[in-house]
Amino acid sequence: MSYTLPDWARVTTKRREHIERVTRLLEQWADALNLGGDERTLWHDAGLLHDALRDAPELELRRLSGDATRPVDLLHGPAAAARLRELGESRTALLEAVRAHTVGCASWDRVGRALYMADYLEPGRKFSPVDRAYLAANVPNDFEGTFRQVVRARLEWSVRDGKPLFPETVELWNSLL
Repeated sequence: MSYTLPDWARVTTKRREHIERVTRLLEQWADALNLGGDERTLWHDAGLLHDALRDAPELELRRLSGDATRPVDLLHGPAAAARLRELGESRTALLEAVRAHTVGCASWDRVGRALYMADYLEPGRKFSPVDRAYLAANVPNDFEGTFRQVVRARLEWSVRDGKPLFPETVELWNSLL
């Protein structure tokens, strides 16, 4: 499959490399899980599009997302989902995966959960490489258990670093209890 981003994407070279790693990881998991055509394509597209507007100007992100108050680094998902919807994208699972990939969503199906994990576990990230590689390798064997571990790790990181917990993230965690 192609790693060509849409012409409306706003990403740096470094971000493009991250997108490709996330997409490759999703494709590896899709292969290991023997996913069929439509679902496999959905996973690929989620990886490719999740950060398509990550490096867009703040004004563009706020306009597309319709959000004037959230931190700007949380707006690229909602902005990309809105742009996709404007262009006629109708796959709800894809739109929700892209929209909420930074904060989580309790009602996600498998593609949202897979994207959330891949964005965190992709091998280019520098922190906890051994632990993250172990989790990434375990996704095909225990998808839901690994998802729970990733949500926990991301929550622990936020608390440890004094970052805010967003309502969607707390709702996602509570849905796993």
